[in-house]
Amino acid sequence: MNLKTPGSAAPNPDDLLILLAVARTGRFTTAAETLGLNHTTVSRRIAALEKGLGGRTLARTVGGWELTDLGRKAVRAAEDVETAVATIHEGEVETGRITGVVRISATDGFSAFIIAPAVAQLRRKHPNLSVEIVNVTRRALQHRSGLDLEVVVGEPQVHRAEAIRLGDYTLGMYASRRYLDEFGTPAGVKELSAHGLVYFVDSMLQVDDLDAPRRLVPGMPDALSSTNVFVQVEATRAGAGIGFLPCFMADPHPDLVRLLPVDFAERLPYWMVLRPDSLRQPAVAAVADALRRRTVDVEDALLGTERLER
Repeated sequence: MNLKTPGSAAPNPDDLLILLAVARTGRFTTAAETLGLNHTTVSRRIAALEKGLGGRTLARTVGGWELTDLGRKAVRAAEDVETAVATIHEGEVETGRITGVVRISATDGFSAFIIAPAVAQLRRKHPNLSVEIVNVTRRALQHRSGLDLEVVVGEPQVHRAEAIRLGDYTLGMYASRRYLDEFGTPAGVKELSAHGLVYFVDSMLQVDDLDAPRRLVPGMPDALSSTNVFVQVEATRAGAGIGFLPCFMADPHPDLVRLLPVDFAERLPYWMVLRPDSLRQPAVAAVADALRRRTVDVEDALLGTERLER
């Protein structure tokens, strides 16, 4: 790709690689740490690159720095430089070739059940790969600076991003055996109103698709609410109330009983969202593929059919 304009010099390859680092992290400080430079040097080299190209390569957003149209062209050239440098080591053993840091935003349950084992397996072949996970339950971001990919619940409405449906999971009503012995087993939906709900904090819930229990049983009072699904599972096991839980997280616990599975089997999709340039990065592409394969492999557990079929 030719980034030269009439009368201008070719961009400095080192400056292009610095821009690539900023584009992948969304922040000058993080890019500087990755490159072993200081923030001032990164800022100065980006300014020099922009002067040579005759325009801005980055635009500031709420979440960090995003590429401009010129910046995207420059990053594609930077990736060519990165690939060319990598060919110097083409004679080396294939194992360990994928390197770098991949930053992911995902729900805590998906991170533990899908991402952690998928990355563990991937790193056996590529030990120089590093993955950072930020656990949140929210809609997909419109500006995802600093993130290589997001995993969200529900179909995302995003711009300048690629959205890939990974698969579905099911939520159901669960209670501990001890709780049911003490308070009785509800025989129908109406009887649930006499029991407390263990679920997300309603006022902080950012995903509309996760409103099922309060929509289906509006008379069910909140017993214990948490933004962390692991807290919800443990609170349900401890007898704090009846939990509306992902089946793949509740079913492994023999002390939990699934209640009214015909009435409560809320099926929701997981989607993966990536910046348009992310899949051109070997590390991101490898992680994305590992997440897809792991999701397919554990489909029965995600859908809550494993225990029902036993």
